[in-house]
Amino acid sequence: MNVQWYPGHMTKAKRMMQEDIKLIDLIIELVDARVPLSSRNPDIDELGKNKARLILLNKSDLADERQNAAWESYFLEKGFFVVKVNSKSGAGVKAVHGAIQEACKEKIERDRRRGIKNRPVRCMVVGIPNVGKSTFINTFAGKACAKTGNKPGVTKGKQWIRLKKGVELLDTPGILWPKFEDQNVGIRLALIGSIKDEILNIDELSLVLIEYLVHHYAGILTQRYEIVEEGKPVEMLEAIAKNRNCLLKGGDLDYSKAAALLIEDFRSGKLGKITLEIPEETE
Repeated sequence: MNVQWYPGHMTKAKRMMQEDIKLIDLIIELVDARVPLSSRNPDIDELGKNKARLILLNKSDLADERQNAAWESYFLEKGFFVVKVNSKSGAGVKAVHGAIQEACKEKIERDRRRGIKNRPVRCMVVGIPNVGKSTFINTFAGKACAKTGNKPGVTKGKQWIRLKKGVELLDTPGILWPKFEDQNVGIRLALIGSIKDEILNIDELSLVLIEYLVHHYAGILTQRYEIVEEGKPVEMLEAIAKNRNCLLKGGDLDYSKAAALLIEDFRSGKLGKITLEIPEETE
Protein backbone atom coordinates (compact mmCIF):
# COMPACT_ATOMS: atom_id res chain seq x y z
CA MET A 1 0.00 0.00 0.00
CA ASN A 2 1.61 3.25 -1.20
CA VAL A 3 0.60 6.50 0.51
CA GLN A 4 1.82 9.94 -0.66
CA TRP A 5 0.23 13.40 -0.47
CA TYR A 6 2.13 16.65 -1.04
CA PRO A 7 -0.04 19.38 -2.59
CA GLY A 8 1.62 22.47 -4.09
CA HIS A 9 0.70 24.90 -1.29
CA MET A 10 2.95 22.91 1.09
CA THR A 11 6.10 23.87 -0.85
CA LYS A 12 5.10 27.54 -0.58
CA ALA A 13 4.32 27.14 3.15
CA LYS A 14 7.74 25.60 3.80
CA ARG A 15 9.48 28.52 2.06
CA MET A 16 7.44 30.96 4.15
CA MET A 17 8.49 29.18 7.36
CA GLN A 18 12.16 29.33 6.33
CA GLU A 19 11.82 33.12 5.93
CA ASP A 20 10.04 33.59 9.28
CA ILE A 21 12.31 31.37 11.40
CA LYS A 22 14.77 34.22 12.09
CA LEU A 23 11.99 36.14 13.92
CA ILE A 24 11.29 33.20 16.23
CA ASP A 25 12.45 32.39 19.79
CA LEU A 26 10.70 29.04 20.14
CA ILE A 27 9.20 26.37 17.89
CA ILE A 28 6.08 24.75 19.34
CA GLU A 29 5.58 21.51 17.46
CA LEU A 30 2.29 19.66 17.78
CA VAL A 31 2.40 15.92 17.23
CA ASP A 32 -0.42 13.38 17.42
CA ALA A 33 0.09 11.37 20.62
CA ARG A 34 -1.12 8.22 18.84
CA VAL A 35 1.79 8.43 16.34
CA PRO A 36 4.30 10.85 17.91
CA LEU A 37 7.22 10.01 15.63
CA SER A 38 5.32 9.50 12.37
CA SER A 39 3.52 12.82 12.87
CA ARG A 40 6.80 14.78 13.10
CA ASN A 41 7.90 16.42 9.88
CA PRO A 42 11.67 15.69 9.62
CA ASP A 43 12.16 19.07 7.89
CA ILE A 44 11.27 20.86 11.15
CA ASP A 45 14.48 19.70 12.88
CA GLU A 46 16.53 21.17 10.06
CA LEU A 47 14.44 24.34 10.05
CA GLY A 48 14.63 24.75 13.83
CA LYS A 49 18.33 24.23 14.42
CA ASN A 50 19.55 26.42 17.32
CA LYS A 51 16.01 27.31 18.36
CA ALA A 52 14.33 26.36 21.64
CA ARG A 53 11.91 23.47 21.05
CA LEU A 54 8.65 22.46 22.71
CA ILE A 55 6.71 19.36 21.70
CA LEU A 56 3.00 19.10 22.50
CA LEU A 57 1.65 15.55 22.56
CA ASN A 58 -1.80 16.54 21.31
CA LYS A 59 -4.92 14.32 21.33
CA SER A 60 -3.30 12.56 24.30
CA ASP A 61 -6.82 11.64 25.48
CA LEU A 62 -7.12 9.29 22.46
CA ALA A 63 -3.74 7.63 23.08
CA ASP A 64 -2.64 4.86 25.42
CA GLU A 65 -1.71 6.60 28.70
CA ARG A 66 1.23 4.24 29.32
CA GLN A 67 2.67 5.10 25.91
CA ASN A 68 2.05 8.84 26.47
CA ALA A 69 4.41 8.62 29.46
CA ALA A 70 6.94 6.61 27.42
CA TRP A 71 6.92 9.18 24.61
CA GLU A 72 7.24 12.05 27.06
CA SER A 73 10.42 10.46 28.44
CA TYR A 74 11.66 9.74 24.91
CA PHE A 75 11.44 13.40 23.82
CA LEU A 76 12.79 14.77 27.10
CA GLU A 77 15.87 12.59 26.64
CA LYS A 78 16.31 14.10 23.15
CA GLY A 79 16.45 17.58 24.68
CA PHE A 80 12.91 18.81 23.95
CA PHE A 81 10.49 20.37 26.40
CA VAL A 82 7.28 18.30 26.38
CA VAL A 83 3.65 18.82 27.45
CA LYS A 84 0.73 16.40 27.03
CA VAL A 85 -2.39 18.24 25.86
CA ASN A 86 -5.91 17.79 24.61
CA SER A 87 -6.53 21.01 22.67
CA LYS A 88 -10.25 20.36 22.32
CA SER A 89 -11.02 20.02 26.02
CA GLY A 90 -8.16 22.27 27.14
CA ALA A 91 -6.58 19.56 29.32
CA GLY A 92 -2.87 20.29 29.84
CA VAL A 93 -2.99 23.60 27.94
CA LYS A 94 -2.42 25.70 31.10
CA ALA A 95 0.97 23.99 31.54
CA VAL A 96 2.11 25.25 28.11
CA HIS A 97 2.75 28.83 29.29
CA GLY A 98 5.14 27.58 32.02
CA ALA A 99 6.90 25.36 29.48
CA ILE A 100 7.34 28.34 27.10
CA GLN A 101 8.90 30.42 29.92
CA GLU A 102 11.18 27.52 30.87
CA ALA A 103 12.23 26.82 27.28
CA CYS A 104 13.01 30.52 26.67
CA LYS A 105 14.55 31.23 30.08
CA GLU A 106 17.93 32.20 28.60
CA LYS A 107 16.37 34.58 26.07
CA ILE A 108 14.19 36.24 28.73
CA GLU A 109 17.22 36.58 31.06
CA ARG A 110 19.33 38.02 28.21
CA ASP A 111 16.63 40.63 27.46
CA ARG A 112 16.47 41.55 31.16
CA ARG A 113 20.24 42.07 31.34
CA ARG A 114 20.06 44.37 28.31
CA GLY A 115 17.26 46.35 29.91
CA ILE A 116 14.66 45.13 27.41
CA LYS A 117 11.40 44.68 29.30
CA ASN A 118 8.23 42.95 28.23
CA ARG A 119 9.41 41.92 24.78
CA PRO A 120 7.08 39.02 23.94
CA VAL A 121 8.39 35.52 23.35
CA ARG A 122 7.72 34.77 19.69
CA CYS A 123 6.66 31.20 18.95
CA MET A 124 6.06 29.46 15.65
CA VAL A 125 3.36 26.78 15.92
CA VAL A 126 4.12 23.95 13.51
CA GLY A 127 2.82 20.50 12.71
CA ILE A 128 1.48 18.27 9.97
CA PRO A 129 -2.10 18.64 8.63
CA ASN A 130 -5.01 17.87 10.97
CA VAL A 131 -2.84 17.59 14.10
CA GLY A 132 -4.83 20.30 15.90
CA LYS A 133 -2.68 23.45 15.64
CA SER A 134 -5.54 25.91 15.16
CA THR A 135 -7.63 24.31 17.90
CA PHE A 136 -4.63 24.54 20.26
CA ILE A 137 -4.08 28.22 19.44
CA ASN A 138 -7.76 29.06 20.01
CA THR A 139 -7.78 27.20 23.34
CA PHE A 140 -4.44 28.66 24.46
CA ALA A 141 -5.45 32.20 23.47
CA GLY A 142 -8.91 31.78 24.99
CA LYS A 143 -10.64 33.02 21.86
CA ALA A 144 -11.33 31.86 18.33
CA CYS A 145 -8.54 33.58 16.42
CA ALA A 146 -7.24 30.84 14.11
CA LYS A 147 -9.33 29.04 11.53
CA THR A 148 -10.10 25.44 12.45
CA GLY A 149 -11.43 22.45 10.58
CA ASN A 150 -11.40 18.69 10.86
CA LYS A 151 -10.01 18.28 7.36
CA PRO A 152 -6.28 18.44 6.63
CA GLY A 153 -5.14 21.67 5.01
CA VAL A 154 -7.53 24.30 6.45
CA THR A 155 -4.79 26.78 7.46
CA LYS A 156 -3.10 28.04 4.29
CA GLY A 157 -1.77 31.53 5.12
CA LYS A 158 0.35 33.17 7.81
CA GLN A 159 -1.25 34.47 11.03
CA TRP A 160 0.37 36.25 13.99
CA ILE A 161 -1.60 36.05 17.24
CA ARG A 162 -0.64 38.26 20.18
CA LEU A 163 -1.52 36.93 23.63
CA LYS A 164 -1.74 38.84 26.90
CA LYS A 165 0.73 36.44 28.51
CA GLY A 166 3.78 38.04 26.88
CA VAL A 167 3.66 35.53 24.04
CA GLU A 168 3.13 35.94 20.30
CA LEU A 169 2.19 32.93 18.22
CA LEU A 170 2.70 32.48 14.49
CA ASP A 171 0.24 29.96 13.13
CA THR A 172 1.52 28.08 10.09
CA PRO A 173 -0.14 25.79 7.55
CA GLY A 174 0.22 22.05 8.14
CA ILE A 175 2.98 20.66 5.97
CA LEU A 176 4.03 17.13 5.16
CA TRP A 177 7.26 16.26 3.38
CA PRO A 178 7.62 15.24 -0.28
CA LYS A 179 8.26 11.52 0.18
CA PHE A 180 7.67 9.04 2.99
CA GLU A 181 10.82 6.91 3.06
CA ASP A 182 9.02 4.39 5.27
CA GLN A 183 5.55 3.51 3.98
CA ASN A 184 4.46 2.59 7.52
CA VAL A 185 4.70 6.32 8.30
CA GLY A 186 2.28 7.10 5.46
CA ILE A 187 -0.11 4.38 6.65
CA ARG A 188 -0.10 5.68 10.24
CA LEU A 189 -0.74 9.23 9.04
CA ALA A 190 -3.58 7.96 6.87
CA LEU A 191 -5.10 6.17 9.87
CA ILE A 192 -5.17 9.33 12.04
CA GLY A 193 -6.67 11.43 9.21
CA SER A 194 -3.66 13.58 8.23
CA ILE A 195 -3.93 12.50 4.58
CA LYS A 196 -7.07 13.08 2.54
CA ASP A 197 -9.33 10.00 2.68
CA GLU A 198 -10.26 10.55 -0.97
CA ILE A 199 -6.82 9.40 -2.14
CA LEU A 200 -6.66 6.35 0.15
CA ASN A 201 -7.69 2.72 -0.13
CA ILE A 202 -9.79 2.61 3.05
CA ASP A 203 -10.40 -1.16 2.75
CA GLU A 204 -6.68 -1.94 2.77
CA LEU A 205 -6.09 0.58 5.53
CA SER A 206 -8.66 -1.13 7.76
CA LEU A 207 -6.91 -4.50 7.34
CA VAL A 208 -3.61 -2.97 8.51
CA LEU A 209 -5.41 -1.53 11.54
CA ILE A 210 -7.06 -4.88 12.38
CA GLU A 211 -3.69 -6.66 12.23
CA TYR A 212 -2.10 -4.07 14.54
CA LEU A 213 -4.96 -4.12 17.05
CA VAL A 214 -5.03 -7.91 17.31
CA HIS A 215 -1.28 -7.92 17.96
CA HIS A 216 -1.04 -4.95 20.38
CA TYR A 217 -4.55 -4.58 21.83
CA ALA A 218 -5.95 -8.11 21.91
CA GLY A 219 -9.63 -8.24 22.80
CA ILE A 220 -10.49 -4.69 21.78
CA LEU A 221 -12.30 -5.77 18.57
CA THR A 222 -14.14 -8.52 20.45
CA GLN A 223 -15.31 -5.98 23.00
CA ARG A 224 -16.52 -3.46 20.43
CA TYR A 225 -17.93 -5.72 17.69
CA GLU A 226 -18.46 -9.07 19.43
CA ILE A 227 -16.26 -10.89 16.92
CA VAL A 228 -13.70 -13.65 17.37
CA GLU A 229 -10.16 -12.34 16.83
CA GLU A 230 -8.99 -15.26 14.73
CA GLY A 231 -8.04 -15.88 11.12
CA LYS A 232 -7.06 -13.32 8.50
CA PRO A 233 -7.79 -9.60 8.90
CA VAL A 234 -10.23 -9.77 5.95
CA GLU A 235 -12.24 -12.45 7.80
CA MET A 236 -12.41 -10.23 10.86
CA LEU A 237 -13.53 -7.29 8.68
CA GLU A 238 -16.25 -9.57 7.32
CA ALA A 239 -17.33 -10.37 10.89
CA ILE A 240 -17.45 -6.63 11.69
CA ALA A 241 -19.61 -6.05 8.58
CA LYS A 242 -22.03 -8.78 9.77
CA ASN A 243 -22.13 -7.43 13.33
CA ARG A 244 -22.81 -3.87 12.18
CA ASN A 245 -25.22 -4.93 9.42
CA CYS A 246 -23.13 -3.29 6.67
CA LEU A 247 -25.00 -4.50 3.58
CA LEU A 248 -25.15 -3.64 -0.11
CA LYS A 249 -28.51 -3.43 -1.92
CA GLY A 250 -28.58 -7.10 -2.92
CA GLY A 251 -27.86 -8.20 0.65
CA ASP A 252 -24.11 -8.83 0.13
CA LEU A 253 -21.73 -7.57 2.80
CA ASP A 254 -20.44 -4.02 2.30
CA TYR A 255 -16.75 -4.34 3.21
CA SER A 256 -16.00 -0.68 2.40
CA LYS A 257 -18.69 0.54 4.79
CA ALA A 258 -17.35 -1.74 7.55
CA ALA A 259 -13.78 -0.53 6.86
CA ALA A 260 -14.81 3.15 7.07
CA LEU A 261 -16.76 2.45 10.27
CA LEU A 262 -13.76 0.75 11.91
CA ILE A 263 -11.39 3.60 11.01
CA GLU A 264 -13.87 6.21 12.24
CA ASP A 265 -14.28 4.29 15.53
CA PHE A 266 -10.50 4.34 15.92
CA ARG A 267 -10.14 8.06 15.10
CA SER A 268 -12.93 9.11 17.44
CA GLY A 269 -11.67 7.00 20.37
CA LYS A 270 -14.67 4.65 20.39
CA LEU A 271 -12.31 1.66 20.24
CA GLY A 272 -10.48 2.91 23.33
CA LYS A 273 -7.14 4.63 23.96
CA ILE A 274 -4.78 3.34 21.28
CA THR A 275 -1.22 4.30 20.29
CA LEU A 276 0.02 3.08 16.89
CA GLU A 277 3.75 3.29 17.59
CA ILE A 278 5.82 2.78 20.72
CA PRO A 279 9.33 4.12 21.44
CA GLU A 280 11.14 0.78 21.73
CA GLU A 281 9.87 -0.31 18.29
CA THR A 282 11.12 2.84 16.58
CA GLU A 283 14.76 2.82 17.65
